[in-house]
Amino acid sequence: MPRPTLARVDLEAIRHNYRLACSLAGDADAMAVVKADGYGHGIQAVARALGSETRRYAVACIEEADAIRKAGLSQPVVLLQGVHEQNDLSHCARRNFEPVLHSPVQLDWLVSANVPEFWLKVNTGMNRLGFRPEDLPGVMARLEAAGCSGQLLGFVTHFACADDPGSDMTALQTRCFEQATAAWPSLMRSVGNSAAHFLPGQPLFQWSRPGIMLYGGSPANGKTGPQLGLKPAMTLEAPLIATRTVRAGESVGYGASWTAPRDTLMGMVAIGYGDGYPRHAGTGTPAAINGQRIRLLGRVSMDMLAVDLSGAPQAREGDRVELWGNTVSVDEVASCAGTIGYELLTGVTARVPRIYQ
Repeated sequence: MPRPTLARVDLEAIRHNYRLACSLAGDADAMAVVKADGYGHGIQAVARALGSETRRYAVACIEEADAIRKAGLSQPVVLLQGVHEQNDLSHCARRNFEPVLHSPVQLDWLVSANVPEFWLKVNTGMNRLGFRPEDLPGVMARLEAAGCSGQLLGFVTHFACADDPGSDMTALQTRCFEQATAAWPSLMRSVGNSAAHFLPGQPLFQWSRPGIMLYGGSPANGKTGPQLGLKPAMTLEAPLIATRTVRAGESVGYGASWTAPRDTLMGMVAIGYGDGYPRHAGTGTPAAINGQRIRLLGRVSMDMLAVDLSGAPQAREGDRVELWGNTVSVDEVASCAGTIGYELLTGVTARVPRIYQ
């Protein structure tokens, strides 16, 4: 039989989190961001779960948009990274995909392509992609001359520091975006990533773009998803496959990075970095067994990790260990591993089956 290491995905939790995003978005509508295989939860299952909830999806690239169509869904799909070659534009037009265009090269492609409806990316300070605000009048004139302005839906920007309520950069970017797009009030605007939903008084214009919050992960520094009212969508679990008492002075695992200060009941769990569990989650990282919180010991291996069972002495081989989920937030694990919940959720590997409930 297969190894019972798996990720349980609660689709109702995703719907709950989407509805919370909608309530926080006020007058804005919320496009569901399902890129990176639905943040590791399975793009088709997530998209179907939100099929009766959202009027637009957002993904990074065209193959992700195609996956939504293969799931039988017809809503427009926004391609946040745009397209990578001219022929992609015709594909977008046929399949009702809305690329976000961000470079002069992509504008060149519009001249001789079957032009889909599209958005323009405005660089307000993130400095990854997009047209500078002062370039927009020229861009708009170019679209008008090419006969493409009628397919333009609106403008998009992305916040660099919305996860930090103490930063003034989000307000500066918002003001820059408002000023840059003010000459075209009939076009739609979109600025709001997950973190922006939690900033009091933050304008979200016509469309917000909730991503990590749909999956129960926190977009805000210093807070976990549950502290923000979000429900964890993924429970990563694996079986306890061995127990033993490590004697005082004995070490565990590669590098002998943890040595028992006293006789300690230890368990081995069938999960490791080969499954996407972070290797840098060291001693003290929380986990849970039978509803009781426990902690990791030593270094995570490719296929196994060790846990301290001192606080759960009744645990037995075959019991399920929660690596993150309802008892232990993915954000807690990420903090211990020196990363963010986004990376952990999207990093769960293909050898871990997703079970939908």
